[in-house]
Amino acid sequence: MRRKVLAAALLIGTVSAPQVQAQEASAAVAASAAPAVDPAAVQALQKMGTHLQSMKRFSVSTDLTGERVLEDGQKLQHTATADLEVDRPDKIRVVMRSARSEREVFYNGSTVWLYTPAQKYYSSVPFDGNLKALVEQFRIRFGVEFPLADLFVWGTPDAPTDQFESAMYAGQDYIGSDVCDHYAFRQQDLDWQIWIKAGASPLPRKLVITRRDDDARPQSSSIIDWNVSPAFTNAVFTFKPPAGAKKVDIVPIKTKE
Repeated sequence: MRRKVLAAALLIGTVSAPQVQAQEASAAVAASAAPAVDPAAVQALQKMGTHLQSMKRFSVSTDLTGERVLEDGQKLQHTATADLEVDRPDKIRVVMRSARSEREVFYNGSTVWLYTPAQKYYSSVPFDGNLKALVEQFRIRFGVEFPLADLFVWGTPDAPTDQFESAMYAGQDYIGSDVCDHYAFRQQDLDWQIWIKAGASPLPRKLVITRRDDDARPQSSSIIDWNVSPAFTNAVFTFKPPAGAKKVDIVPIKTKE
């Protein structure tokens, strides 16, 4: 780049080599002074979280593509889908499907049911808390991972807005028919990108996560679709065992002493 600038200066005879060196030095200082964490990118994430927390009743679905890395480094993709019906603060139904399994979770504000349709096994656990607490406690106590769990964290004090090593705006893209603002973040062992619908309803429409604690850099990508005027009733949050279903106990994860 410097050689090209010097050559251009010699041709037009208006910029000397010392002037070019000074300009390059100024540019380098300006680049080094630019913040790694763009406050506008963090503010966009906070705005999205505030909007999400203001939504009381909605349904959301996602198509997930993930990667599994073999011992020789070869990557294998797998796909899954999830559908969530939500009525804040304490009602949710989740259906998770892949070629290997299907699982359902129901929570009506006082009881959580977990159901596997293929085996017709179900478990029930008394619970009293909001959806953020449900997602956290069932991951810790039973190893149950909820899809799109971050939807219940963004916009709360636990949202990661001060842990970034870098945060940047990456332009605009279409996700489906929506124009979205694209942001990229780095924190701890993760790089992640999010596409947020532009305009008055800043909903997350795509999420890509890359693990940096693995040399193979496995990645997961989720396309997120929203229905902000759903037609479901509260009956969907209470599980009714079908004929032949068998109740089993859910076993908590053993904690290290």
